[in-house]
Amino acid sequence: MSDKRAVILLSGGLDSATVVAMAKADGFDCYTMSFDYGQRHRAELQAAERVASDMGVIEHKVIGLNLNGIGGSALTDSSIAVPETAGEGIPVTYVPARNTVFLSLALGWAEVLGARDIFIGVNAVDYSGYPDCRPEFVEAFERMANLATKAGVEGQGFTIRAPLQMLSKADIVKAGTRLGVDYALTVSCYQADEQGRACGKCDSCRLRAEGFAAAGVTDPTCYF
Repeated sequence: MSDKRAVILLSGGLDSATVVAMAKADGFDCYTMSFDYGQRHRAELQAAERVASDMGVIEHKVIGLNLNGIGGSALTDSSIAVPETAGEGIPVTYVPARNTVFLSLALGWAEVLGARDIFIGVNAVDYSGYPDCRPEFVEAFERMANLATKAGVEGQGFTIRAPLQMLSKADIVKAGTRLGVDYALTVSCYQADEQGRACGKCDSCRLRAEGFAAAGVTDPTCYF
């Protein structure tokens, strides 16, 4: 084990699995973190565990939250339907403050571990328009992290790494394929069933399918 440690947010989807592979390729000892936050299905948590095991991370941690307690998203409130067509503006699949909360908890674990790097798989090119996926958000959170922590105040600052930020979904698939990511282990669908099979209709399914097609890579997604 080296002193080069990183905490990586791992949702179980295509993007975050690719980020783990990138961090490993960069020589980091990887500690992955997922969240049981009241999302529609547990299939993504099971996918995250598969990915973490397959990639040999040092430790995989699942944190329980109750974001469905505040609702406001189709991913945490079963009374709000997941849209099957892309609309205008920020979609109802946006989960209020999700990445802010997730990164905050990753920051806490990183400080405990002595890790100085936190990876997140946000993307500002092929994405659904979420405000907490923008470069401005990542930069602002990094500034906050170094103001709000003992490590930051003592000069052992944190870096928030978003290596997929400006990549197309096709570029992400190509990068992960080169690094040996087994995308059959991942789940991207907003409303996958208990077996992890995808709907093939939601925005996340559409972006994933388009990415594989544009990359010229066979999509291993199973659909219901």
